[in-house]
This record gives sequence, structure tokens and C-alpha cells, in this order.
Amino acid sequence: MQVYKTPIREYRFLLEDYLKLNSNKVLTNRNLEIDDLLMIIEEASKMCEETLLPLNTIGDSEGCVFQDGKVIAPNGFKEAYKVFSENGWQGIKVKEKYGGQELPYIMNMFLDEMVSSTNMSFGLYPGLTANAIDAIEKSATDELKDLYLPYLTSGKWTGTMNLTEPQCGTDLGLSKTMATPNDNGSYKITGTKIFITCGEHDLSENIVHLVLARTPNAPEGIKGISLFLVPKILPNKDGTLDKKNNVKCGSIEKKMGIKASPTCVMHYEEAQGWLVGDLNKGMKAMFIMMNGARLFVGIQGIGLSETAFQSALHYSKERVQGKLPESENIADPIIVHPEIRKNLMLMKSINDGIRGLMLKAGHAFDLIDSNQSKELSQSSENLIALLTPILKSFATDKSMEITNQALQIYGGHGYITDHGMEQLVRDARITPIYEGTNGIQALDLIGRKFNIHDGLIINQYLESINEFLNNNKENSDMKKFIKLFEPSYKDLKDCINFIKKIDSSKLQEINSHAVDLLNIFGLVAVGFTWLEFISVSFNKIKEKKDDFYLSKIQLGDFYLTKLIFETKKYKNNIYSSGNLYNEFEDKYFESGI
Repeated sequence: MQVYKTPIREYRFLLEDYLKLNSNKVLTNRNLEIDDLLMIIEEASKMCEETLLPLNTIGDSEGCVFQDGKVIAPNGFKEAYKVFSENGWQGIKVKEKYGGQELPYIMNMFLDEMVSSTNMSFGLYPGLTANAIDAIEKSATDELKDLYLPYLTSGKWTGTMNLTEPQCGTDLGLSKTMATPNDNGSYKITGTKIFITCGEHDLSENIVHLVLARTPNAPEGIKGISLFLVPKILPNKDGTLDKKNNVKCGSIEKKMGIKASPTCVMHYEEAQGWLVGDLNKGMKAMFIMMNGARLFVGIQGIGLSETAFQSALHYSKERVQGKLPESENIADPIIVHPEIRKNLMLMKSINDGIRGLMLKAGHAFDLIDSNQSKELSQSSENLIALLTPILKSFATDKSMEITNQALQIYGGHGYITDHGMEQLVRDARITPIYEGTNGIQALDLIGRKFNIHDGLIINQYLESINEFLNNNKENSDMKKFIKLFEPSYKDLKDCINFIKKIDSSKLQEINSHAVDLLNIFGLVAVGFTWLEFISVSFNKIKEKKDDFYLSKIQLGDFYLTKLIFETKKYKNNIYSSGNLYNEFEDKYFESGI
């Protein structure tokens, strides 16, 4: 049995103590208070715990059914989706003019985590829709926005993103799908897309596909790609559904995990579509969707990790095995054993730290929307740009580690299906792969983010750490923790400077260090988050002793003492160069085969 209760006390800490939203224009501009947000979170938690969690193992065992070009979701999913959409959860951050609630971005992050914790497969249906809404709102014509956004926001229609083709994955410049202009301003879309999450299903009335394609005589490669909106069923101008478009699902994949969400092969045969954004600028529009999806995947990692931790904690208190030397019991719960306690603390310290870092990125979106100053908006954009590849990769790599640790705590009972632990492991395995593999995210960090404005994005983040360290260097409460943090922080700065000195023409050598640099960045960024948590907790304890804040200090101590030092391993990899794998001849891989 998977165990999950929404960590509402943790959420309150993040909203009230960490982000300090009570004195923040993000809420005052909307006439909201933290208690309003928590009330909404509690309502969402009921839906997730009572409706979605019971369907998680059912969806995994049944999977989706493909029949005559149609996809049937597992039992209970259609009813659950009706509850989700009719209660307005799809439009939680969408503008009111399109039927949304226009709540802060961070509220959508909390919702995504709760949904991912209780039913990751289900969360993919509305999750992709939310990203489609973003792309349409920011790039489409007013006519397309007014027609499609209200129905997507209500959940009556769902959305997808169509990038990958049989011959191209990350290298989208190889895309062959064609878009031929019609006389009425629309286009005929022809081609095949693969790995399309929720490309066909029976939960919504219509499905709106955002499809990358190239027009005749478009420039070669990525510069010739445009983005098109292609509905499954063509709507009339008033939104009523007319005739079926020439869009077909050819098959769905048999997968390792997330079996209750269909991964589709989609065929477009002169399907009618409309341009989104500028011609040949499709990647600009699609990246709005992709970057949102990348943060969403990072949240999926946290969600799975939280359920894995809670389930393992529950089991460790129930499972009796072995005993303490001084115990008079025949056997004690396994939570008494140091190895179990260490692994539980590892899970919780990583989960809480990554969640805080994720909320910092979400808060940056809200600061931009609050229109306070150009400087604040720009620094917020820079922070989002830096943290997106880190959060997508670090959160999902750690999710694989944590779900496996949880399974280990269950022992043999984790390996069988009864407790649902092996499902969490299987579901987590996709997260480092889709929406750009973690290796691709690392290349984005060391390539684009390293070089934008001569490293400004990275330097601004380092400056924020320096400011905190300088402000707290005489703080007796913080001295111990800063001392624990500083060696790994130095590792990060050393590696950044080391990579900067590499000849820019030696691209293979630079790229060799991408994943190691991202991991160092992740460890240090989570460590810095823990420093902030610890500082906040000491201040709160001075007001009133509270076990919650004491636990924060101890858990931060654990992370900074036991986990952050992994930066040494990655620094060694960077300093020892990439020659060993770059100069290893291809034929040697087959030596002895």
C-alpha cells in the first residue's frame, strides 16, 4: 500500500517563513493571504488523497487500452478527471479572462506535486494541458486564444506537445513533418510524431495538439521549424465541435511505467492546423511549453520521492525485525536501526531541500507577474533560466535514488507489487529521460547558461549566496553550518573557473564536464536552501520553541554533514579531464566481444 498525506505543515513553512508571502506583493496585488492559499491546498489534498491515490495502483495494473485507433483510460480515470476539471483545478494559474483562477504560479507547483505524489500517470493529462495553455497564451493570435483557451482552462479539452519523430529526438532540426499553406490562412499538416504523451484518450471532449513542422522552402535545420495548433476535432467559431480532423493515433507504447497515461504514435494526414507564433520561429514558442514541462517533470520527481519517503517511514514503524541491544522486546520496529534512519533522513533532507529550491523558481515567476521593477523581473528571469535544467535533472536523478532506497527499506516486500514500491521505481525512471534527457539539461547549463551575458545568470546566483554568507558570518547560530557549506561552495566556484579557462574550441572537453557541473550545482543549491531554512528556523525558535523548526535544523545539519560533500567526487571528475573517454577509440568498445 502506498502511503501519502499532503505535507501541509511543510507547505506553510515555505509560504510563510521561507518566501515570507504575507509581506509580499505577489499576494497583496491579488488581495490574497497565506491562509487563503492553504485553504485551497487543503481542498486539493482531499481530492488527491481520496480520489487519485486509490486509482494509482489500479491504473498501473490495468494500463490504457488501444482499440481501433482509440485509447481507453483505466477504470475510474474518467470519473476522476471529471472531478478534477469541474472543480477548476486545470485553470488554477490561468488568467481570469480565460476562465482561470489566476492564482500565483507556486500554487500550481503545489498542486502538481500533490497530484504526482498520488497518481503521476493521471497528472500527465492536465500537466501537458497546462503547458499547452502557456504556449498558446504567450504566442498565439488573439483569435486562437479566445477560441481555445477557455475550453482548455475548463478541462473540457486537453493539450499535448508533438516534437519527436521516428528519425529525430533532441535534434529537432531533422524534423520532416510538413505544413503546407491553405488559402484560408490555415495549414495542412502531414507527418508522424512519436512518444506523444496523452495524444489520444477518452477523458476530454477534444484534444489540442501543438505540432512542430516545417513549411515548404523553409530554411534547413532548426531555423526552419514552425509551431502549429492542430485540434483532434475541428471546432466552430463558437466552440461547438464540428468534424473530426485528419489526426489518428496509430498505436500506444508498452512501457516500463506510467502505464495509465498513453504514450502515442500520432499520424497527421493533411490535418488542418493554425500557426502559433511567427513562421520559422517554432522553437521559441515551443520552448515556453518545454521549459514549463521541464519544471513539471522536476516536480514529478519530488512527488514520487515524497510518497516513497512517507511509505518507507510508515513501513519502518510497522515492520518488526531485529532489536536494540538494550531492548526487552522480542523484536523492534526497523526504524530503530541506524541504516534505516540514515536512509530516511537522506530522503527527507533531499525532498525538503529540492522542494524549497523549486518554490524559489516558482516564486520568481510570480515576482515577474507582480510588475515591481525591470531589475527584479530580469533577475527573476535569470534565476528561472539557471534553475530549470538543475531542477529538472537533480530532482529526477534523486527521485530514482530515493524510490530505490524506499524499496530497499521494504526489503522483499518492496520488490513484489503488493505494496506499490516497485511501481514508484518504475514510474520514476522516465523522469530523467523525457522533456530532454538529463544529459541534455546539463549541456544547456554548461553551454547556453554558462555563456549568456558572459556568465551573468550564474554570477547573480553566486552573488546571492555571497550576500547571505556575508550577512551571517558573525551569527553564532549559523557559524557551524556555514563552515560545513563553504568547502562544497568553493568546489563549485573552482569548477566554474576551471571550465572557463578551457579553450572554447575544445567543445568535447567542455561537454565532458556538463553532468558533473550540474550535479555540483544541484548539491550546492540545495545546500544553500538548507542554510536559509536553518536561519529561518533559528529565528522562529527564538519566538517560540517548536519541534518542527528543531527538526529543520537537525535535518539541515544532516544534509550539510553527510550529503553535500559529494561535490568532491564531481570536482575530481572535472579536474581529471575528459580525455579518458574522449580519446578511447570506438573499436575498443568491442574489444573482446
